[in-house]
Amino acid sequence: MAKVDLDFGDEVDYANVEQFPIMNEEFGINNIVEGTEASTEQSKGHQTTSSKSRRHVKKPRMSDELVQMIDLVATNMGKITEAMHPDVEAAYASDLYAKLRTEVNKVLETARTEKLIGSSLDAKVYLHTADAYLSSKLHGMCAASNDADTLHCIFIKSQVGGVMLLMLYYSHVVYFTIKVRNVKDAGITHHKLVPFLSTPPYAAAVIMVISHRKMQPEAYRLYLELLSRHAFLFPPVEADPCTAKIIKSVNDALRLSQTYRVHVVELGHALVLFLFSVIIGLIDSTLDDWGLQMTFKDILSGIFGGGNHQDMEIDSKGNQDDERNEHRDQLRRRNTFMAMEVLGKLTENRKAMVLLRLVHLNMPEKFNGLLQRMQFLEAHKLSSNLKSASHLLVRLSANIQRAMDLEYQLNKRQLIGVLIDIRSCSLSSCNFGADRAACWVSFDIYMENALDGKQLPATSAIDILTELTKTLQVINRASWQETFLALWVSALRLVQRERDPLEGPIPHLDARLCVLLSIAPLAIARVVEDKGEMYSSSLRGGSTSGNLDTGFEHETNGRDHACRRHGLISSLQVLGQFSGLLCPPASVVIAATNAAAKAASFISNSKNGNVGFSGGGRGDNVNAGGNMRHLIVEACIARKLIDTSTYFWPGYVSTSVTSLSDSSPVQGSPWSTFKEGAQLTGPLKNALIATPASSLVEIEKLYHIALNGSEEERSVAAKILCGASLIRGWNIQEHVVHFVVKLLSPPVPPNFAGPGSHLVDYMSMLNAILFGLSSIDTVHILSLHGVVPEVAASLMPLCEAFGSLIPTSSHKSSMGDETSTYTVFSSAFLFLLRLWKFYRPPHEQCITGQGGPTGSELTLEYLLLLRNSHITSNNSAVSDKTIKVANLLEPSSTKPIYIDSYPKLRAWYCQNKACIASTLSGLCGGNPVHQVANKILNMIYWKMTKGGTMPGNPSTISNSSISGSPVSTGEDAYKRPMLPAWEVLEATPFVLEAILTACAHGRLSSRDLTTGLRDLVDFLPASLAAIISYFSAEITRGIWKPVLMNGTDWPSPAANLLLIESEMKEILAAAGVNIPSCSRGVAPMMLPLPMAALVSLTITFKLEKSLEYIHAVAGPALENCASGCPWPSMPIIGALWAQKIRRWHDFIVVSCSRSAFKQNQEAVAQLLRSCFTSFLEPSTSTMIYQSGVNGLLGSIISARGLLPSIAPGFLYLRTCRTIHNVQYVNEVIVGLVAQSARESAARWTHTDSLRLRSSHASLASATARAKEVATLGASLLCVAGGLQLVQELYQETIPTWLLSTEEGELGEVGPVSRILEGYAMAYLLILSGSFIWGVGVTPSAWAFSRRARIVGVHMDFVAGALEGNISLGCDPTTWKAYVSCFVGLVVSYAPAWIQEVKLETLRKLANGLRGWHECELAISLLERGGAAAMGSVAELVNGIEF
Repeated sequence: MAKVDLDFGDEVDYANVEQFPIMNEEFGINNIVEGTEASTEQSKGHQTTSSKSRRHVKKPRMSDELVQMIDLVATNMGKITEAMHPDVEAAYASDLYAKLRTEVNKVLETARTEKLIGSSLDAKVYLHTADAYLSSKLHGMCAASNDADTLHCIFIKSQVGGVMLLMLYYSHVVYFTIKVRNVKDAGITHHKLVPFLSTPPYAAAVIMVISHRKMQPEAYRLYLELLSRHAFLFPPVEADPCTAKIIKSVNDALRLSQTYRVHVVELGHALVLFLFSVIIGLIDSTLDDWGLQMTFKDILSGIFGGGNHQDMEIDSKGNQDDERNEHRDQLRRRNTFMAMEVLGKLTENRKAMVLLRLVHLNMPEKFNGLLQRMQFLEAHKLSSNLKSASHLLVRLSANIQRAMDLEYQLNKRQLIGVLIDIRSCSLSSCNFGADRAACWVSFDIYMENALDGKQLPATSAIDILTELTKTLQVINRASWQETFLALWVSALRLVQRERDPLEGPIPHLDARLCVLLSIAPLAIARVVEDKGEMYSSSLRGGSTSGNLDTGFEHETNGRDHACRRHGLISSLQVLGQFSGLLCPPASVVIAATNAAAKAASFISNSKNGNVGFSGGGRGDNVNAGGNMRHLIVEACIARKLIDTSTYFWPGYVSTSVTSLSDSSPVQGSPWSTFKEGAQLTGPLKNALIATPASSLVEIEKLYHIALNGSEEERSVAAKILCGASLIRGWNIQEHVVHFVVKLLSPPVPPNFAGPGSHLVDYMSMLNAILFGLSSIDTVHILSLHGVVPEVAASLMPLCEAFGSLIPTSSHKSSMGDETSTYTVFSSAFLFLLRLWKFYRPPHEQCITGQGGPTGSELTLEYLLLLRNSHITSNNSAVSDKTIKVANLLEPSSTKPIYIDSYPKLRAWYCQNKACIASTLSGLCGGNPVHQVANKILNMIYWKMTKGGTMPGNPSTISNSSISGSPVSTGEDAYKRPMLPAWEVLEATPFVLEAILTACAHGRLSSRDLTTGLRDLVDFLPASLAAIISYFSAEITRGIWKPVLMNGTDWPSPAANLLLIESEMKEILAAAGVNIPSCSRGVAPMMLPLPMAALVSLTITFKLEKSLEYIHAVAGPALENCASGCPWPSMPIIGALWAQKIRRWHDFIVVSCSRSAFKQNQEAVAQLLRSCFTSFLEPSTSTMIYQSGVNGLLGSIISARGLLPSIAPGFLYLRTCRTIHNVQYVNEVIVGLVAQSARESAARWTHTDSLRLRSSHASLASATARAKEVATLGASLLCVAGGLQLVQELYQETIPTWLLSTEEGELGEVGPVSRILEGYAMAYLLILSGSFIWGVGVTPSAWAFSRRARIVGVHMDFVAGALEGNISLGCDPTTWKAYVSCFVGLVVSYAPAWIQEVKLETLRKLANGLRGWHECELAISLLERGGAAAMGSVAELVNGIEF
């Protein structure tokens, strides 16, 4: 005989029965009894007997109802069992429980008749059966190991202890209530309640209750009561073997995986989705009950079934009277309002808010369904039903908004929590009325770094500045007005530094004005028009989304767009207060005056009733009061960021200017004459070259003339496009850049029949374009607009085509502007080489490959890869404002380009890399290259000797052949060889080896060597690239003996060398760098032979505009080659150049000063230390700088007649990419940030107590200073090494700093200093990553993959240390501060990073934070981990008290 004990609650305490929904007339409990047929069937199968019942003296309640409830449960238990356990035979279970019901009811009735019990709640029933199979089934259903089985779900009393669950089933509706036994106090204790929301029967019940709410309003009302009272009264869920079954049952019942498209594997995950589904179901049901037709459809609408059953006959019993029907109708109406009340109460719960926020953050498209429903309710709030429920709707809307904006309260009892939560510290230094705006220094550093003439970034400055603007707005927690104002101020400072510039081959005012008036407005336009992710929503989970009542998330973009646009307008209004920065440079005064006059003319016309403008500007009114703000406003109007209402701002146009607009004559624009059809000749041509175009229409017309006009018109149109319209047409500069680049790839003419390339027909136009683009400022403008990859792709076919042509005539020189095959090829080829560091020596390649500076490792393959990626992304680099321009692209321009498509270029490219990597191998006689080299040597030798010929083998020049008499002095010997340019370039390295070897062995004089090199460059200017490449490689090999620069054999620098060295020393000392003298005293001045030959060649070039493309290649290469020579080489080279071009003296001295940092680590450390000092404190040197940005970068680069005043930061930006051991920069910056943070804390602490002197204000000042230090360190680090250096910071430098043990040289360091040190380090890490790959969820493809890997590695390290798997050497206070602040900053500023981290790592971090009592910080970390982390958050929330 097997015995099964089923406890029906023998010790129920009825003192707390009020916790139950009272089943009175309102709930229809009488109707339930009346409408139920009690089963009296007798068992026909197995004999089941009951024995033994006992009586307890307790006041009975609901005894008769309980019998009926048990009866109903037994009747329909087959369906419940089938839903819970598909593997159990539903038919057998139903029959089993029917028999069980019969026998139990008989015994209970007998006991009640004999007054042994007062009600069935007083009974304790024991079941006995002789049938082994039945016994096993009953045992299986009641055993503790099968927690989810049917009987145990009906009578729970195992591990949860003392809990009774009553399952009520009526008309196909299952619902639950909970009662706790042995409760002595007045209420139900939370820790004893089971999570009934997560039980499988309840999950199935919810669907039926909501779906059948009209048929059974009593059940629906009871369900709402239960949901309102007990939704979140459950203890932490413990591990249980049946948990997986419960999760699967709930998931299957509600179809959670199919609905939310996630794999539900955790009980907490199921709870989150179940709660959200219930909220959606209640809202949909309420809308349906009110008769509102919903216009939206989503997958969430089908969770609780369709509405067909709602139209069934509501009264399932035809014999019930009208009074009952009226009662049920009233109950249904009350239920709709109660559903809204329950939703309001449910969403007010703190835990519910956390769970809703999880859906908002990790399933935004699903959460948007909830927002759509709330907006639908808002739109119909004036309907009859919603009028009376308006307060409920307001309550629900406010709760959902609070859930979206939920902020976690960090542990304010700990200083670390206060540090992370400080809001005002970042804004304390953002007062632009002060001398510095430290928290925006990254703007200044990036802009000044972008103006470095030695680099041409392949990435658009618009893209970088756009991301930087968004990032700093989030990092600084600033308004858009503050952000845009900081951007304008930084750009204005950039221009003002060029007021008295260093004269030399570097970008000057035009490039700086391009940043202010073109790049910055275009970047702001992208920020304002950005309809993608909301960067400000990264802060506090989207608190900037506005009031949910007014439109919800799909209107958030519109509100944020208006907010950004208003911030831009406000920033431009406030910008008028910066009069010192708004004073225009002399060359821009006329343009500023015309802008002010244009506004005055508009105001005057508006007063007179006219519309628009009355003509162009008035260049003669130089006292009209125009300033840089007028130019900025015009640039913004041109991009449609603002409108002409700006002209009416108070004080925007002075009264004098307005009065002048009525009396002053208006000068006609030459562009008006051009649009009227005038010919591009004479004065009009010169006027158009010197005057910027004012509209896109004018540029388009000029572009079509350049393609379709006569040969002369094409050349003139190209020159005009490359004139003032490109350089100073700021309002349409992006359009001009686009058309100029397109002209480099002209289409095939319709009548072209070949053979050869169609590009030859455009030779004059291409020659004009290439010379027009050759200036340093112009090339840099193209780089700022991000078209370097496109330009490179356009130049390659030009090089391939013109380099393969045989010249039609022999010219003495190809270096002029006369159009020829060699001229066009050389211009295109040298232009192409300027876009990448073709002359880099091998050691620099090795260093760069290990993580050196980015930007210097550009290759042709990389440029083409960028260009092709732009094509595949539908020209994503082009602004939305230039869609009209983008549509003009020819179909051929959309095809990917690869270097293999150009075999001649590829052959030279491979030869160049081979030449750099190893020495040349000898040529055998008869080789085609050998023959070409002989021809070139004969040409050079004839020039030296006025006739003669070279020996047959160019690699073995004999002394007799060099000095012997010429064989032929005829005209044919003088005639230059008619060779394709590619053949000349291929043979040039062998020619150089021959003449350099001859000079080294005394068979060729230094003067003849220089003359021969110059003649080679005159013959083919493109050969300069081969000369530079070969010489730079030979210098690094160190196989050539140095030569004496004595003024006899080689030029002497003696006249200027001591002055150059002295001024170099003064510049370095003013920047805080003291190193030994670079001079050798009485030692002879010597250079390696290749270096001497190269510098001697370069000083023979005249300083003419037509040769600017030559200087642009030779200058950077010369400085780079000097880095491979001994220390004094650069001063010697500088002294030689200073003798030739005296007006470049200051530029040369500064360039020579940079050479001190290439290999001297101590000099680098001193310079970085000086950068931090000048930024944080006023300088104490004789050259007085202000602190902050002006102290770091200087307010002006130099002053005429004085020694160049180079600020430490400016010198660093011009030096950092030439430092050989760039990894050393990481170590120095980390040390300086830590030291500065400790010093900052020391200033705000008592000497004796080591605690903060005063209150929150002092702490805010200390943390603001620590943040400024970290911001400076991150900015300097990123410009020096880019992604590679940041990767090393995450994976090596910071972990090493945490693992290292301090040696005690710091002395006594208090806890506050330790905390601020960890805080500053966390900030340094976050800012460095943010500047490289941004804080948003949609970085570029390369940034996304790198960010996920780099951040993940560092997170794994931190998690391992928290678990105790890694032994740390730093102070525990510093460690705790670092981890807490790092996690807090990631959550606050870069939550998108968290989704890329492994879930297991996030759990480890959260567990570590919980151990430090930072539970809410742990929640904020986990909730950003994506949908997979939702279950972990729910379980964590369940285990803590809010």
